[in-house]
Amino acid sequence: MAKAELKTKQTELSVSDFLARIPNEGMRADCLTVLELMKKLTKCEPKMWGPSIVGFGTLHLKYASGRELDWFPMGFSPRAANLTLYLHGGFEQHQDLLAKLGKFKAGKGCLYVKKLADIDMKVLQQLLSY
Repeated sequence: MAKAELKTKQTELSVSDFLARIPNEGMRADCLTVLELMKKLTKCEPKMWGPSIVGFGTLHLKYASGRELDWFPMGFSPRAANLTLYLHGGFEQHQDLLAKLGKFKAGKGCLYVKKLADIDMKVLQQLLSY
């Protein structure tokens, strides 16, 4: 049986064009803020990963199963319901900082934020710095 191909790959799509097309002005402004923060922290230029994720840097991952893939260590995506922030390695080990972050929901490797005004940006920067 053939391996399923990963749909989310780095593309040559324009990050600035993607962000300029975000219809919600508040979401667009939040994305531009996160863009600058992640650029500063990673010292990498943003790249589009698939049609809707902005990623910074590249990691080559190899799993025990033998599966290999390229992924980004840090990124974000404006979704309909919230701004999704991605961090390779996840956020679970940072409960102390999460307790101070503000209003968000968390997945294994991502945070879901309605708007940046709901969270403490200094705490977010600390979380993303790991």
